Amino acid sequence: MTTDTAVRFTLEPDNPSHLANLCGQLDEHLKLIEQRLGIQIRNRGNDFQLVGDHHTTQAVSQILHGLYQEAGEGVQLTPEMIHLSLQESALEQKSASSEPRQQQIQTPKALVKTRGKHQNSYLRSIRTLDINFGIGPAGTGKTFLAVACAVDALERDEVRRILLVRPAVEAGEKLGFLPGDLAQKIDPYLRPLYDALYEMLGFETVSRLIERQIIEVAPLAYMRGRTLNHAFVILDESQNTTREQMKMFLTRIGFGSTAVITGDITQIDLPKATESGLKHAIQVLDGVEGIGFTHFTAKDVVRHPLVQRIVRAYDNYQQDHES
Repeated sequence: MTTDTAVRFTLEPDNPSHLANLCGQLDEHLKLIEQRLGIQIRNRGNDFQLVGDHHTTQAVSQILHGLYQEAGEGVQLTPEMIHLSLQESALEQKSASSEPRQQQIQTPKALVKTRGKHQNSYLRSIRTLDINFGIGPAGTGKTFLAVACAVDALERDEVRRILLVRPAVEAGEKLGFLPGDLAQKIDPYLRPLYDALYEMLGFETVSRLIERQIIEVAPLAYMRGRTLNHAFVILDESQNTTREQMKMFLTRIGFGSTAVITGDITQIDLPKATESGLKHAIQVLDGVEGIGFTHFTAKDVVRHPLVQRIVRAYDNYQQDHES
């Protein structure tokens, strides 16, 4: 049986606007922390009192100090940011002291920060190895971080162009029934990649770079017969490649290039009789020098907290019905 303890502290400097930013509208940020961690947060101005488990209240004290500092630096705090701060805190880690330091990438329009040990190792791997696999559920930042690394490499003149590739596999609908020509049919499947680019570079810059073919967004079928030198290549949704397509893509990589392959093996849209190229590659390439694998889990989901619970529920259901 644990005994509740009270931790008292004052956030400095005293600034009403920074305090309002920290607490959120109608104290929604503080209520979110209370709900997630089962503690009580009381405050009178900048004087705070936390009541609950000793370890938890100590950790929340550090979180609030850090968030207040960010508010003082002009960061507009949101419930999503509070969720992420809790997720990457010592409360969610077995040993905070053993965790690698947070890494960040400064793109022209956004500062991208890693969240948690798997994103840290993923980013380190991309920066040191030529071919990397990011495998795990939606919302873990696999594609977003890969695009950030690609933009950073282009800005540093480490590569001459960025190629963003996706297999054109229907997820419940048939391409033939969609309106437009092939490019228009494929475009919706590439939208997440465009969105990430727009956030980091801005719409006008992305449009200009696409016109100059410095950024190329294409379906996987267009990669056949090409050799990709001095390029940063991202294959997204790779669970929907066939074995032959995956081998074809991996053998396109040329000198001075980096390839990142992302996918979620629980979201395969291929015909039932077709083996996923991603699942096959995990087995074939395990232990091959120069190739990195980062496996994300439901704990790494950086979207709404409900998404974590949904991913876990599906994982548990699948395990129960396979056993």
